[in-house]
Amino acid sequence: MDAIPRTTSGNLQTRICPVKSGFHSLNRTEMRLGIWSSQQERLRYMEFGYYNADCMDIMRELPDKFADLAIVDPPYGIKQGGDKNHTRGKLASATKYHTFDDSTPPGEAYFSELFRVSKNQIIFGANHFIDRLPIPSSCWIVWDKENGKSDFADCELAWTSFDKAVRKFAFRWQGMLQGDMKHKEKRIHPTQKPVALYKWILTNFAKEGDIILDTHVGSASSLIACEDMGFKYIGCEIDKVFYEESRKRLEEHTKQINFAAYLQEA
Repeated sequence: MDAIPRTTSGNLQTRICPVKSGFHSLNRTEMRLGIWSSQQERLRYMEFGYYNADCMDIMRELPDKFADLAIVDPPYGIKQGGDKNHTRGKLASATKYHTFDDSTPPGEAYFSELFRVSKNQIIFGANHFIDRLPIPSSCWIVWDKENGKSDFADCELAWTSFDKAVRKFAFRWQGMLQGDMKHKEKRIHPTQKPVALYKWILTNFAKEGDIILDTHVGSASSLIACEDMGFKYIGCEIDKVFYEESRKRLEEHTKQINFAAYLQEA
């Protein structure tokens, strides 16, 4: 996909960055005008990419059940958006991050759109806003952080739409200590999750050829997992600072993958 979609409405012409890069910066004016000239062009364009945009604007453009699996990590509403992160740890100093608004979880409109555009959903932090989800679930994901005596949470929970038993993934995520120290990840987001967690989710809950939706990309760990495992995705991040940092992280990772592939073929 090499084209640069454009549209003209009266005297206003909008333009976004090349589709080829997979990175798109859209504002609400562009989304309201509609940057696609046809349904076919819209679906072709929306098939893949990472957007610096409000996820609600992106989801409104998607047809019903477009994504096979939504893996999302929205604000939990527990006021831990990074501004207090460096004061929570008592056993070791924590990193100071750019902050985001974690005062309230998404509302009914968000979950209505999420369930409309995706066939299945995995929602982190749902234990904090379970009353906002439409149905109960027998299958929760438990991520055991193996924190030991850390004063941070021992586990994180994710609600799923799957009819399965509870599943647990153990991976250490305690400050500088990580489950895979050989491939240690740089922390750029206060609620960042490891790539290994998303790879485990994709292995156990996604099928080959699935399209993945992430409405709150944050650090881009989910998108890196998709890149490594060959899944097409739509990712959204409304915060410009987090978008730029995670876009850079994703680009650097993709370059490493491409270079490794080149060396294998050479």
